[in-house]
Amino acid sequence: MARIKIEMPDHFIFSTELPIRISDINYGGHLSNDRILSLVHEARVQFLKGYQYSELDVEGRGLIMTDSATIYKAEGFHGDRLQVDIAVSDFNKYGCDFFYLLSNKDTAVEIAHVKTGFVFFDYDERKVVRVPEGFKNRFVKQAE
Repeated sequence: MARIKIEMPDHFIFSTELPIRISDINYGGHLSNDRILSLVHEARVQFLKGYQYSELDVEGRGLIMTDSATIYKAEGFHGDRLQVDIAVSDFNKYGCDFFYLLSNKDTAVEIAHVKTGFVFFDYDERKVVRVPEGFKNRFVKQAE
């Protein structure tokens, strides 16, 4: 079976710290795969809030996740402090990708690489819409 690959960006524009909680641990005693999406969701909400956005209001448009991919690099354990770095890239007419680098804050060991794809959505009209120009311009410039 072919392995998925995520080409991580060279430059990240946001960083936050999140603890690995006991509820994030699976029966194997390490960070559970299903909790990775929850952790990047929290980091993404913090990132958007820093720009006065929310997942339901990015310049009047909402976001809907279209796909996600995770590459596991190492284990994370209860009590570890995760550093989550975020980049926004790969813009198209209707959306873009968010990239997340999860690493142990204390050891710098990479825990996971994650990519989530999003399209912009008009929740009143229930349809996909174009990427807001202000959002795109802000992050295309920061990625350079």
